[in-house]
Amino acid sequence: MVDLHAGQLKGAVEAGVTVFRGVPYAAPPVGSLRWRPAQPHPGWSGVRDATVDGPSAPQMYMQGGDPVMGGHGSPPFDDDCLTLNVWTPAADDGRRPVLVWIHGGGFVSGSGSLPNYSGEAFARDGDLVMVSVNYRIGPLGYLYFGAEGEDTREGDAPGNFWLTDQLAALRWVRDNIARFGGDPGSVTVAGQSGGAMSTAALAGHPEAEGLFQRVILQSPPLGLHIPTPAEYLERTAAYLEFAGAKNPDELRDLPWPRLIEAAGQLFGQTMRWGYWPTPFLPVRDGVTLREHPAQTLLHGAAADLDVMIGWTREEANFGFALDDGYAAASRDQVLSRIAESFPDGDADEVYDAYARTRPGARPVDVLMDLITDELFRVPCVDLAEARAAMGRPVWAYQFDLPTPACDGRLAAAHCLELPFVFNNFDNWSHAPLVEGFDPTVRDGLARTMHQAWIAFVRTGNPNHRDLPVWERYGADSRTTMRFDSVVTALGDLAGVSRRLHSRARKGS
Repeated sequence: MVDLHAGQLKGAVEAGVTVFRGVPYAAPPVGSLRWRPAQPHPGWSGVRDATVDGPSAPQMYMQGGDPVMGGHGSPPFDDDCLTLNVWTPAADDGRRPVLVWIHGGGFVSGSGSLPNYSGEAFARDGDLVMVSVNYRIGPLGYLYFGAEGEDTREGDAPGNFWLTDQLAALRWVRDNIARFGGDPGSVTVAGQSGGAMSTAALAGHPEAEGLFQRVILQSPPLGLHIPTPAEYLERTAAYLEFAGAKNPDELRDLPWPRLIEAAGQLFGQTMRWGYWPTPFLPVRDGVTLREHPAQTLLHGAAADLDVMIGWTREEANFGFALDDGYAAASRDQVLSRIAESFPDGDADEVYDAYARTRPGARPVDVLMDLITDELFRVPCVDLAEARAAMGRPVWAYQFDLPTPACDGRLAAAHCLELPFVFNNFDNWSHAPLVEGFDPTVRDGLARTMHQAWIAFVRTGNPNHRDLPVWERYGADSRTTMRFDSVVTALGDLAGVSRRLHSRARKGS
């Protein structure tokens, strides 16, 4: 039992860890609160049962799962989704470091309630308190209406409702986590993919200052173009047409399944060959988000945060490698795609530079490396380079261990590092991505990575006794930890990609 200002909670002990599930951190964003910034929860009377996960945010759902992750969000779904889960060794006055996890999912899927993201191992192995957050995604979290949708009440924001949810969750942590054995003055925010983009955006938000001290960015897609309001309103207009609504008020009258159906149609309209599909994105609305999240950790209070950032070697294989159409791509198709990214360069020269890094490379291999570089690896390296030049702390890593799944076509794909970080492969049995690993190699690497994450959450430094010395990324050394069957600290691991894209920028 825990007593909060909002009311009493009753949790449970699971495998020796105390767990509270489905804890509301903001008012249900339904009715008139749909497409409004997160509002305080009114509280409850009596004892609230916190032994069952809350609903996940509404999203598209594939019965039977997908061929890579086996599913990234599962029912029940509901508008009333602003809840979080807490794992703690004990709900006492232990003042333990806190890890807040923000799930990914391309801004359209995922859930903090997935067994994948259980905080049990972190709480038990690291004597930490872990919090996972559900927040609005897809059209409910990322639609932008501009002045038409803006609430004119003082203090309200016109867009990025997902971000207001996450800020509300962090305020909840500040105000309540001590009652769960956590230290509100020692908080790390971590996320993967879209969740890492969220983490970067939070780092630079003025309302988040002081709410956390460290960030872990796992595969942030910092290479994404973040649209301006004018650019985003074109997508909003298309979405309204698909939904059969004239304005936000008419959308508020629609049930959420209809909103998700229209989102599927927007997917089709915004897809482009050779690009990661992103029908919904953050928006630089000038209120909740003033700049690209890639810039937020380079100035102001965010520059003083401890940062760990990393990527997987073949990020793009997650979305493209199992597609027969991409597998059959021709050199000319890939050259045309390269020319879009290097308009002032020699596409053949860029193609050959990528091909030299992979003996026997097919056109699809070159395309995969190009997408990986421009969306993930190179912008991550750029952030590390900029922080190193400023003398600010940053640790960089690359995850290299390829999965044997799907005849090896996925390699070290996007999301593959997750079960290693959480060290909970039993919770990933539904995911084809993790099939076929040698258990000895798999479990040894998982222990090493899991303990590095624990060390960083506890101290701001990922080093521990079973890890090669991991130096901060420096302007000269460019130390990057390579997580593979053998873990090695290397200098300038992404040097080929860094130099190739650096020359392209100078040329343009």
